[in-house]
Amino acid sequence: MTWSAKQYSIFENERTRPVRDLVAAIPLQNARTAVDLGCGPGNSTEVLAQRFPGATVTGMDSAGDMVATAKKRLPELDFEQSDIQTWNPAAQFDVILANASLQWLPDHASLYPRLLGQLAPGGCLAVQTPDNLEEPAHKLLRKVAENGPWAGKLAGTILPARHNANWYYELLHPLCTHVDVWRTTYYHPMKGGAAAVVEWFKGSALQPYLAQLSKDEQDAFLVRYKAAIAQAYPALADGTVLLPFPRLFVVANR
Repeated sequence: MTWSAKQYSIFENERTRPVRDLVAAIPLQNARTAVDLGCGPGNSTEVLAQRFPGATVTGMDSAGDMVATAKKRLPELDFEQSDIQTWNPAAQFDVILANASLQWLPDHASLYPRLLGQLAPGGCLAVQTPDNLEEPAHKLLRKVAENGPWAGKLAGTILPARHNANWYYELLHPLCTHVDVWRTTYYHPMKGGAAAVVEWFKGSALQPYLAQLSKDEQDAFLVRYKAAIAQAYPALADGTVLLPFPRLFVVANR
């Protein structure tokens, strides 16, 4: 997949609001070290640095374009291009933040405990993941993928499994001193109606599908997807679509 910082940042205010809520819920008063896993263009790292101004804050992302953009945004911080799956830091952290990144990775049963193991005693793991695979936008995405001339190409496109709040609580509670789990649905105003909803998902969920298609196939796919979105998300009188977007939050203290 080719992640675009420019595409992702079109809706930066909407994408940053959940990480503000997440970071505000971290119970630590102070931190010496903090890291942002899957930092994107640096919007989440900026929130983390503001929350812990005395900490050494770093960020990492697997996409070079994201890392380059984050470095320009926050030149005073250190960023690296790396993969969360193989991340093995030399030192432990007081805070590990993962905002809308872990949903792209498999095997959360081993991933989350491994991240906990990278925390200093008393440290905090703060995670936010979209919880929207059963929302119309995702169901329609899968339907369009399965019913077009591109069906053969996209047949193996399977997003990693996500789990509910009970699953994460049961996984983490025996390993932590405290676990807080909650789910929030945000209603993001999409001023351009169905076209804006499609632009939103071009920065995230559409990526694994579009990356496998030619330019002509991408255009045709998006036309079909936009028509389906327009039916599923009717616009308000002024043309705005309120896009419901549920997200799951986990704050766990070692």
